[in-house]
Amino acid sequence: MILDCAHYRDGARQNEGPLAIAEAAERAREDGFVWLGLHDPEDGELTEVAARFDLPPLAVEDALKAHQRPKLEDYEDGYFLVLHTARYLDDVEEVEFGQVHVFAGRGFVIVVRHGAASELGSARERLEARPELLREGPAAAVWAIMDKIVDDYEPVMAGIENDVEEVEVDVFGERSDETRRIYFLRRELAEFYRAVHPLLGPLDLLVSAKRPDASPLLREHMRDVSDHVKRVEEAITTQRELLTSVLQANLAVISVRQNDVVKRISGWAAIITVPTLIASIYGMNFDHMPELHWVAGYPLALATMVVAGFALHRSLRRAGWL
Repeated sequence: MILDCAHYRDGARQNEGPLAIAEAAERAREDGFVWLGLHDPEDGELTEVAARFDLPPLAVEDALKAHQRPKLEDYEDGYFLVLHTARYLDDVEEVEFGQVHVFAGRGFVIVVRHGAASELGSARERLEARPELLREGPAAAVWAIMDKIVDDYEPVMAGIENDVEEVEVDVFGERSDETRRIYFLRRELAEFYRAVHPLLGPLDLLVSAKRPDASPLLREHMRDVSDHVKRVEEAITTQRELLTSVLQANLAVISVRQNDVVKRISGWAAIITVPTLIASIYGMNFDHMPELHWVAGYPLALATMVVAGFALHRSLRRAGWL
């Protein structure tokens, strides 16, 4: 589905509504550039776009499959860029990922978006409000897309950090075992890292002075995006290390709780052992047993059981076993 298609020239949009694919391909040969945005396109729709704009077949195949890692592939007249979008679902503590595939060439930028995360309409509006950047051509559109996607990483990181803090509090509280929650948070961080870390290589290439399509102004903006990605990557690494420490603390707390339970059970077992031993001896009913015919034998046996149990209880309580 075509979300928008516009022709830009001299830092301004040249059409009101979205252009048709055929007209967009014609305008891409004129001055300025065309920015075509697609969302979950059908095979036939993307095939038509590929034919009209002469896109690399292997890159088009990647865009159709939508299961690619972040990367940048250079071609003779342009490049193909894969980005991962992300948004944090706080109610289920999961990161929802999408993909954005960008074809940049002479006179055009084609964006194929898969998934619900990171709508790019605001990126287009932001760039249209800055004519000095819009005049930079397709590279400016690539910057706007990357800047929007990377900015959307910040709320994701904030949501994960908040949940990690909650886990820290719960581990040392009265709640149940947090091992499962910690494991799933570590899994989400690992997937988020795989989405963010590979971006550093493409950004270094786009910032590099070797690319003639990027002016010093645009490189400065790309460098700012690169700095954001590095901060997010460092935050992910920090939270992963913190979760590892929290997991170890959680296991230690569980071990301490289990030891307390074992000590209590052992203490009560020791208290019960004394009267059980006395009762078992005097319950053997042999004819020639000492004190068997004492009048005070039965009360004395019961008193001995009570006193021994009370003494053991006080002793174990002082020792912290009960």
